[in-house]
Amino acid sequence: MTTDVSDPNEIDQRVFPPTARRDPQTGELLLGEMRASALIAQYGSPLYVLDEDVARARARRIRTALEAEAERIGTTATVYYAGKALLCIDVARWMAEEGLAVDVASGGELAVALAAGVDPRRIGFHGNNKSEREIRRAIDAGVGTIVIDSEIETERVAAAARAAGVRQRVRLRVNSGVHASTHDYLATAHEDQKFGQPLADAPRLVGAILAHDSLEFVGLHCHIGSQIFGTDGFRESARRLMRVYPELARLTGRPIPELNLGGGFGIAYTSAQAGNVPAIADVARDLADVVADCAREFAVPVPHLAFEPGRVVIGPAGVTLYTVGTTKPVPLAGSDAVAPADHGHDERLYVSVDGGMSDNARPALYGADYQVRIANRTSDAAPALVRVVGKHCESGDIVVHRDLLPGDVRAGDTLVVAATGAYCWSLASNYNYLPRPPIVAASGRGARLIVHGETEDDLLAKSASWRPQGGPLTP
Repeated sequence: MTTDVSDPNEIDQRVFPPTARRDPQTGELLLGEMRASALIAQYGSPLYVLDEDVARARARRIRTALEAEAERIGTTATVYYAGKALLCIDVARWMAEEGLAVDVASGGELAVALAAGVDPRRIGFHGNNKSEREIRRAIDAGVGTIVIDSEIETERVAAAARAAGVRQRVRLRVNSGVHASTHDYLATAHEDQKFGQPLADAPRLVGAILAHDSLEFVGLHCHIGSQIFGTDGFRESARRLMRVYPELARLTGRPIPELNLGGGFGIAYTSAQAGNVPAIADVARDLADVVADCAREFAVPVPHLAFEPGRVVIGPAGVTLYTVGTTKPVPLAGSDAVAPADHGHDERLYVSVDGGMSDNARPALYGADYQVRIANRTSDAAPALVRVVGKHCESGDIVVHRDLLPGDVRAGDTLVVAATGAYCWSLASNYNYLPRPPIVAASGRGARLIVHGETEDDLLAKSASWRPQGGPLTP
């Protein structure tokens, strides 16, 4: 594997799936041994492609690392796959088959997990505004744990459990006050935001939970944010939560059995980020060490640990294929012309593709950046500074803010954008009435469709007055 990112043909396997490679004869990109052009020909463009083998291997490796470190400090661990990153029936099955539990955040995600055959006892149910219907459905299905996000929700879950004649396991989500070094919209443990309760209120809120015989309090939960490199934030958050455990133990009359530290582990979206991503084994060791240290310091037993990785499992396993429609050179003016990130170029080539913010909203939402390559060929043309943009009526419709591509990139070329397995399909929309693309699973065994793409007829059929092909109006 090489990582010479000065070569705009290079496939950096720290960013792309590690199975992705160039055909040595044609230069075409192979994904799970499938040619990019063949995938486009069969399934259309744009196209989400997931390498099933990579997704499974990452899930297995992450689970094994976290479980091994928990065992080293004398406890056990449950690793939940955070379904919000990307959840469909096949992905949920992959995760369950690799030994992960599944984390859901809505009735719809719960329906997917159940349809995939996930053991409901290994499902955790999140959300800051679960409806009474969603709560009843989760309890009736036998969901293992519900994460309580507000005092009102305590009453709702207790009432539903009482009506069902069960004792429901619950965790309380708290905000540790630790601010993750990430985009404001991705930071989820500071006080002024919609998730969780202040940590200082935990004793009172746990007391409210204990007042209900239909609820079983099993521990605190905290998620400090997403796309986080390093472990300092996780370590401090764990320490703050564990500091409260002696007081909670006095309330409950027993040690608190669990501690859920959430997820948010970052991945490399570009080669520039690749050196910042810690090994999951190192993350697991650091987190286990701080929990063990705190247990000794605060004189409490080491709790069972729970984690909720999502992006770090599925993100690097996915890419998106696009087809180039137009290119347009635009001169850079003023200070833009010498910006270090623009590699000293005085011109930017706008490369328009057949998708955009409808299939990847993250650049518009968070200013996220990605890495792009020509997938159907290689080229000796001089590198050009490019911005890959979509076809939507928004100037912020950007897929890749800046990268280098061979300067002869042209209409009809296939582009591949790396690390799109997480939060791209999940956040997809029909803006400008674009149908959402399909998802294909590729591996050494071939390719298969796992999520159907939409057609214009699918979108039209949502209109109550649509008349297909001259037929009668829908009543």
